[in-house]
Amino acid sequence: MKLTQRDMMSATELTRSGKLAEATALIQKMLGFNRSSNADHDVDIASPIAPTIKKLARKASPADVLKVATSAKPKPKSSSAHFVTKDFASTHGKRSYKLFTPSQYEGQPLPLVVMLHGCSQSPDDFAVGTNMNVIAEEIGFFVAYPEQPSSANAMGCWNWFKSSDQKKDSGEPALITGIVREVIADHAVNQQKVYVAGLSAGGAMAAILGMTHPNLFAAIGVHSGLPCGAATSMVGAFNAMKRGGSRVPTSTSLHPVPTIVFHGDKDRTVDQVNSDDVIAQFDTTGAFNLSTTETGKSAGGMEYSRLVYLQENGSPLFEQWMVHGAGHAWSGGSTYGTYTEPRGPDASREMIRFFFEHKLSLV
Repeated sequence: MKLTQRDMMSATELTRSGKLAEATALIQKMLGFNRSSNADHDVDIASPIAPTIKKLARKASPADVLKVATSAKPKPKSSSAHFVTKDFASTHGKRSYKLFTPSQYEGQPLPLVVMLHGCSQSPDDFAVGTNMNVIAEEIGFFVAYPEQPSSANAMGCWNWFKSSDQKKDSGEPALITGIVREVIADHAVNQQKVYVAGLSAGGAMAAILGMTHPNLFAAIGVHSGLPCGAATSMVGAFNAMKRGGSRVPTSTSLHPVPTIVFHGDKDRTVDQVNSDDVIAQFDTTGAFNLSTTETGKSAGGMEYSRLVYLQENGSPLFEQWMVHGAGHAWSGGSTYGTYTEPRGPDASREMIRFFFEHKLSLV
């Protein structure tokens, strides 16, 4: 695929303004390095373009950018990160997924983060929009992106509102956890550090997985989503999205699942009341009290409120972020993905920070 003049100018401006990761991502996307494939291929943050892009910062010309882009070659498999498409099949059905493996992986156990996209999104779109692969390369962890096909839902939504998809050994929870177990079987995964996060319908499915598999996921992240059981029909789904679920069940787990929630207070798709309901769902004893309240402003200028709920031993168990002025979009995400709010606090980095503060006991 060729870079157009518009692409060249966009990449040049990003480079001049110091946005090196976004410039690299755009170049690779236009060249097709980040396309779906059954073969290993590089992603933006593992790119041979990156070092040269840094040298061009603030003084690049369109000709410079084009020269770098057209001369870039994928790195050998042994020395680069990989973002590959895989297929999973079981008695519950089939799903494709994409798996990101950081370049520093050499067989040592690494954490695994499962990312569930929202309606009309794809794994590639969600990866770019959340920048999660970039963070995974920096820190060192696997990222799995299960894909919901249109054959399962016309809009590509996870079916969080169906009773059959709210149970441990049924439907989509069984498919997603089957993918998790396949990744664990094929790679060295730290099984005490497996996490799941999602946006919108994906966030609702993450909440379901927290309810159905508290012994698999050490913590969950719900962005602009709903609690498990908020609805059991399509009509109920729309009602829950606008007003919250009328009979949301509470977790029956013997130990609460650590949960971090992000929501925009101007979300017109999923009302912010669902943010409260997600926290309430996992507060199994009602004994966790609001311990700290923080307000601030992101680097992009958006104000936010952060509520932290502590356990008796003083460790954080729940975090609830409200991004003021944000709509139905991933806070702090990239403009190259859909449903993102780049001005907000970085939900991806905050979720990873929160996740890595928790691990499962495998006793």
